[in-house]
Amino acid sequence: MFETKDINLAWNEGNLLSFIPILLTLLFFSLYWFVAHSEMIKSKFYESNPSDKELFNHIFFTKIFGFISMGIFPLLICLFVFKDKSLADFGLSFNRDTLSFSLTWTIGLSILVIPIAFLSAKKPKNLKNYPQARSKIWSKSMRIKEAFSWFTYLFGYELLFRGILLFPLVEAFGVWPAIAINIALYAATHIPKGLDETIGAIPLGLVLCILTLLSGDIWIAFLVHVAMAWTNTFTALHFHPDMEYEENMK
Repeated sequence: MFETKDINLAWNEGNLLSFIPILLTLLFFSLYWFVAHSEMIKSKFYESNPSDKELFNHIFFTKIFGFISMGIFPLLICLFVFKDKSLADFGLSFNRDTLSFSLTWTIGLSILVIPIAFLSAKKPKNLKNYPQARSKIWSKSMRIKEAFSWFTYLFGYELLFRGILLFPLVEAFGVWPAIAINIALYAATHIPKGLDETIGAIPLGLVLCILTLLSGDIWIAFLVHVAMAWTNTFTALHFHPDMEYEENMK
C-alpha cells in the first residue's frame, strides 16, 4: 500500500474565505485576458485591414467585458457563497469617517502620478502601449467613449484586486500576508506591458493596498488608477506621430 502524509483536507469557513477570492481572481482575470486577446473575437470586429472604428470598437468591447468579468461576476459569486458578507466587506462603501483621508490621498497621489505619466508620454515604450486602440483618427465621441471605458474597466479591476482579493484575505491570513499575495498577483498582470510597468506595480500595489485598508474602501485605488490611465492614454494620443484628432484635419 502507498503511504501518505497525514494532512487534514477538511474545509472550513476560513479556508473558503481565502480559497474563493484567490481562485476567482485567477479565473476571471484569465477569462478577461484570453477574451481580450482572442483572434476569433477580433475577427468578429474587423478583417485583415481594420478601419479606425473597428479597431476602437474592439478595444472598447474588451474594457466593458473586463468590467463585467473582473468586477460583476466575482462579486456576485462572493455574495452568494459568503451570505453573511455585504458590499462593504468587499470595499464597496462610502465611509464618512475616512472621507477626508480618502480625498487627501486621492488628490495627493494624483498630483504625483499625473506629471510622471505626462513626462513619459513621448517614450517609445509608452506609445507602444497607449492608447490601446490603434486608431489613427480620433473623433470627439471616440475620446469620450475611451474615457468612459477606462472608468468602467478600472472599477471592475480595482474591485477585483483591492476589494474581492484583499479584504477577505486580510480576515483569513492577516494584513501583511494578504498584501503580499495581492502585490504578487497585481504585478503579474502587468508582465505583458513590460518590465517597467511590472516593477512599478510593486510599490504602487503596496501603497494602494495600505490606503485601501486604512480607508475601508476601494475608492482611492480606483480614482488614482483612473487618473493614471486617462493621463497615459490622452497624452500618448496627443504625442503619437501616427494619430490625430478628427477636428484637426478640417
